[in-house]
Amino acid sequence: MSDKPADAEGGKPKAKSKKMLIIIVAVLLVVVLGGGGAFFYISKQRAAAAEEGDDAASAKTAAADAHKAPPTYLPLDNMVVNLADPGGERVAQVGITLELIDAKAVDQVKSYLPTIRSGVLMLISQRTAEELLKSEGKEKLAKDIVREASLPFGGGDEVHADETPTKKKKKAAHPEFPVVGVLFSSFIVQ
Repeated sequence: MSDKPADAEGGKPKAKSKKMLIIIVAVLLVVVLGGGGAFFYISKQRAAAAEEGDDAASAKTAAADAHKAPPTYLPLDNMVVNLADPGGERVAQVGITLELIDAKAVDQVKSYLPTIRSGVLMLISQRTAEELLKSEGKEKLAKDIVREASLPFGGGDEVHADETPTKKKKKAAHPEFPVVGVLFSSFIVQ
């Protein structure tokens, strides 16, 4: 009698050990497959980020190569503008110099200079003295002038070299506009 319970007890641990072995193998299989899937997903994300980085790096080097030539500047006549302050007694005298992409762009920009000047005057006349006295106001005005100077060449809302593009704007190819920057040669608010 004692032999039978021993055999029965010996049989039960084997069945339990087989079930436990199957469970362990299944858990290990799930962990390995999950780890492999995570590795695959992360490697795809890194590859996409590296490709984006290569595109951005190549665009930066192309922009740097394009600007290795000495910069070309086109000074505009000083402008005296009434500001949008209440009472209309405040004026600004602003001297602007446009930074151009290359020497060839001078003639191109000069042909649209009356339009550009008019747009710049309109931009300045919409500002208040308080806005123009702050450095942030001057920086915003400079960006707005670059955008305004791009309008005759089909620009305006496109991404410029100094702005970070969003995914939607990055896919759309945009031409190089001749005006790439604005410098203030004088800025007097009275």
